[in-house]
Amino acid sequence: MLGVKVPSQINLRATNMNYLTEERQLIKESARKFTDKEVVPVAKELDAVQGDIPMSLRKKLADMGYFGIMIPEEYGGLGLGCFEYCLVAEELARGWMSVASLIARGNGMVGVREMSEEQKKETLPRVASGDYLCAIALSEPEAGSDIANVTCRAVKDGDDWIITGSKYWCTFADGADYILVMVRTDPKIDPNKKHRGLTFFKIEKEVGKLPEGVNGSEIPKIGYFGWKTWELHFDSVRVPASAMVGSEGGAFYAVSADLVTARAHTAARAIGLAQAALEDATAYALEREQFGRSIADFQVTRFKLAKMATEIEAARQLNYHVCAQVDTGQRCDKEAGMSKYFASEMSERVTSEALQILGGAGYTKLHSVERYWRDSRLTKIFEGTSEIQLRIISDHILGKSKFK
Repeated sequence: MLGVKVPSQINLRATNMNYLTEERQLIKESARKFTDKEVVPVAKELDAVQGDIPMSLRKKLADMGYFGIMIPEEYGGLGLGCFEYCLVAEELARGWMSVASLIARGNGMVGVREMSEEQKKETLPRVASGDYLCAIALSEPEAGSDIANVTCRAVKDGDDWIITGSKYWCTFADGADYILVMVRTDPKIDPNKKHRGLTFFKIEKEVGKLPEGVNGSEIPKIGYFGWKTWELHFDSVRVPASAMVGSEGGAFYAVSADLVTARAHTAARAIGLAQAALEDATAYALEREQFGRSIADFQVTRFKLAKMATEIEAARQLNYHVCAQVDTGQRCDKEAGMSKYFASEMSERVTSEALQILGGAGYTKLHSVERYWRDSRLTKIFEGTSEIQLRIISDHILGKSKFK
């Protein structure tokens, strides 16, 4: 479990003046060692051939407790917070961002707040053990940033619901134990309140297959390998009423409540990618010689590394601040938007600079820098694009935010 015995009492929640307690340092160091030993070799072997994250690695992640970091101890989790979750995610992303994303298929389970006690006792221990991981089907061809524009429908039929429609960008749809799909259950759409009437349903399935009645096609990506991303078509898929997660019409609010943690997690992944790029570029600069000396001796290279390290640390400290706010129950939509925006923009810059330091070698698959570069570009898009983050931040500055 995280490789270290961690107390779950309130003293683990560091104050703003002391983010990295001794316990958190141990968690970070343990995750780093795990990444170097278990994740990096797998990433180097499988990313190049677009292979899937193996079940053996998923089992090792489960043994470390990484799927249940934020799940309370009474349900089999570690009972820790957003801070610890992001510490682990940053280190895993340093090895392979897809693995850092995989642990969100446990910790990032949507709708937990609205579960009954019976549902929590039945579901959460399986999630924490890594035996019950989800894929989330939110987006559609016409519903990306405008997630309230969902048109995939569920119509009540006796005690069941019939789901019909399409979904896009559903990563891990084949590898998950169930798909959590957002659908419209209220046929009356108020153009000014489209977010109402959206509901989550859980569709259980066999690992390695899509659910019965769901057809899908793999979306060809330029990165984020390790798992497949799907376009899905639901053809009158029947689910029982018990498959509803949370309250009818409450899906949009459930997603909104979890966004700050999701964006902190994305920032952590972006930081991990940038850190990996910095470390690889530094090592290369020290080894590579031109004009009779190491390129690390040239000021242009040294200054690139200095700027990269500074930007990474700035992003890291901002995200620590956001995690501390989340864990102390403070509303931090603006700060989470800032962290996600700054970290993802930074990550693309830093990974690109690392590739530049490696020169022609960086533009080959003989080094991992090109993978960091490809994956970092995605962090500016998912969990809300950079443009959406700027909208959120500016709304707060101008007093136009709906979140007070």
